[in-house]
Amino acid sequence: MSKHHLGKPAEFDHKIITRRVDLVKNIEGFCRKDLELVDVGCGNGASLFKLSDEMKSCTGIEIFDGHKEAFENYKKQNQKENCEFVLIDIENEKFERQFDRLISFEVIEHLTDDKSVSEFYKFLKKGGLAAITVPNKWWIFETHGANLPLLPWNRVPLFSWLPTPIHEKYSRARIYTKNRIKNLLESVGFEILQMEYVTAPLDVLKEGSLKTFFTENIFNTDTTEVPFMATSIFILARKN
Repeated sequence: MSKHHLGKPAEFDHKIITRRVDLVKNIEGFCRKDLELVDVGCGNGASLFKLSDEMKSCTGIEIFDGHKEAFENYKKQNQKENCEFVLIDIENEKFERQFDRLISFEVIEHLTDDKSVSEFYKFLKKGGLAAITVPNKWWIFETHGANLPLLPWNRVPLFSWLPTPIHEKYSRARIYTKNRIKNLLESVGFEILQMEYVTAPLDVLKEGSLKTFFTENIFNTDTTEVPFMATSIFILARKN
């Protein structure tokens, strides 16, 4: 990894987790009891565990060993025996296994180089499907924060809308438009099947009447047609 930080995984009860998982479960044939799943950048395993009952096996790949304890504790407490945690740096270490399905949520932006997404392609068997999310450039706030001079608050509104060279000079992670992530994934061999804007989950808002109003009346669907209401872009891709 480069200057881009490792990121903090979402908690098990966060709306963003259930929203991503629901999108995956709605893909016909993605989850099947005879298929093996890999989660690249699994963190604490929150997404992987929610899909594990519908898969033959689930392998979580992670570069940061600090997440292993939370993963193993949840696995033991909930008897998720078909799940395993693998500590590996995919950009610098080889991993020979291949899988039928891949998920990776908010990970690509932290890789040292965009082109390292080619490792995702290698993880899949021929015809395998990948469900991926990346941060959306047109969301109002910078989701990963930025190291801005003279500004102690790192979530300055509309900072992510600046031209890419300026944004990436100060940001803690890259950010994507639909075209940018589509071109990237296609450049390593993926066929894009579906792209959606993932509605902001508002997990960072404090519980209360304001959050309830927004989540029940405005940000109440898993996907949206309005780019500035979405924190992420969801992509379904296939290895040809």
